[in-house]
Amino acid sequence: MAPTLSRESRLGAEGRARDWAEIQERMLVPLYETVYDRLEVDAATRLLALGCGSGLALLLAAGRGAAVTGCDSDEARLALARARLESWPASGAPRGRRARPARLLSGPPPAAVSAGEYDVITAFDPVEPVAELRPALDRVARTARRGSTVVLAGWGPPERCATSRVLRTAARLAEPRGPGAYELRLSGRDDLEDLARGAGLRPDGSGRVACPFGYPDLRSAVRGLLSTGLFDAAAAATDRHQVDKELTEALHPYRRPDGTVRMENVFRYVIART
Repeated sequence: MAPTLSRESRLGAEGRARDWAEIQERMLVPLYETVYDRLEVDAATRLLALGCGSGLALLLAAGRGAAVTGCDSDEARLALARARLESWPASGAPRGRRARPARLLSGPPPAAVSAGEYDVITAFDPVEPVAELRPALDRVARTARRGSTVVLAGWGPPERCATSRVLRTAARLAEPRGPGAYELRLSGRDDLEDLARGAGLRPDGSGRVACPFGYPDLRSAVRGLLSTGLFDAAAAATDRHQVDKELTEALHPYRRPDGTVRMENVFRYVIART
């Protein structure tokens, strides 16, 4: 298991974005690779990533030769994505392959960017609130070329996601701020399909992918999970120290004899067509 680059506590948007990039984002690599394999992403692919985060999924697609564009409202994560993609040609491009230019856009796709430029549009971030994702999907459905592929991802069934039991801590601590303070991407059997249909897309396949969350120690696990933003409402309703304490306690059942932490999870994805 790869150690994190720094074990010091980080505060603020930049620190949390770096924790996401160094600790948490890699947990979703099996999801990214499974979808790219299924869609045969390659040098002929023009890919738009909604909620691209710090750019790991874009980097993997670029490594297959795809032309990539990413959008995200988190400026700190976007800055890390930009740094990753700018350095990739020097360190990650396969021998003999020229890197294709990448575009990174702040916020949702602006009016000047038409989904019609792309044949694959992804929404991988499983913690992006549905209320924020839905307008972007509506725009994609209106502007994408007929037959373009849209991929939506979300958590699998709670009984198949050990992390869902830990996330109950966030929901419980956020209760003083009201039932709407904590929101998790829908994870029911038909929720992703319903989200696609609601945007005018046609579901055309689905799958499940094992994405275990593994950390070298409890401190890294706490930092990684906090970087998702799922505990923000809990911290606002109580305080950061209380959240750290209760999250650490919730993680103890998943701590192994060598001190590492591992939670087995399954994520779902739906393939839809415009």
